[in-house]
Amino acid sequence: MDEMNLRNYSYIGDAVWELFIREKTVKLTDNAKKLHQITTSKVKMGYQAELLHFLEDFLTDEEKEIARRGRNLNIPVARRQNQGEYRQATAFETLIGWWYLNDKNRLDYILKLTERDLNF
Repeated sequence: MDEMNLRNYSYIGDAVWELFIREKTVKLTDNAKKLHQITTSKVKMGYQAELLHFLEDFLTDEEKEIARRGRNLNIPVARRQNQGEYRQATAFETLIGWWYLNDKNRLDYILKLTERDLNF
């Protein structure tokens, strides 16, 4: 797995996570503004960083290595953003993308774990 693949996993993971959240939020309201508010609160980097921390005890050694490598990707971070949080969120998205492309059963399990924390 090279750095380009890790970037691709992160890219896919971002889309998969947002779609997962959108699937959950459309069941809550028809109000577009409220849908947007709920969705953005769950796809923002701070929340993803928290979820990665929550999931750490559930990760295999291989998954921890993928997260570590995703966290260490050389991705430019805007000066106003918290670099540590951004890196954690990138690691989270990398894992989601990796599971989506390589182990959908594991992805389903992880998404079920995160559902407990969503608090809609």
